[in-house]
Amino acid sequence: QVQLVESGGGLVQAGGSLRLSCAASGRTLNRYNMGWFRQAPGKEREFVAGISGSGGSTFYVDSVKGRFTISWDNAKTTVYLQMNSLKPEDTAVYYCAADRSVAHVTDPRGSGVDYWGKGTLVTVSS
Repeated sequence: QVQLVESGGGLVQAGGSLRLSCAASGRTLNRYNMGWFRQAPGKEREFVAGISGSGGSTFYVDSVKGRFTISWDNAKTTVYLQMNSLKPEDTAVYYCAADRSVAHVTDPRGSGVDYWGKGTLVTVSS
């Protein structure tokens, strides 16, 4: 069982930055591919960014390309989502996901993902 814990959410003005973190308590995540998803009020959960277990491949939804960066720490215990040039439409609860399949952590809705965090709220004011 993998328990994922997100942190780093908060309130930020448009144009600002936040860095989200996702860690698994008491273990490394090097066997897993990781993803970030978000769900805005009244909308379906959507894929934001994904990274392979090796860190060699990264994936982004078009709306965040050039603004968000997903990365691992050196020990493969934490995955980060650096979010720059934030927009009000980025407001959502952001969820971390882990799975042994890259296809699952990059699925548009996260179908098939084995492990989810509880989410962290990001609010971008205009």
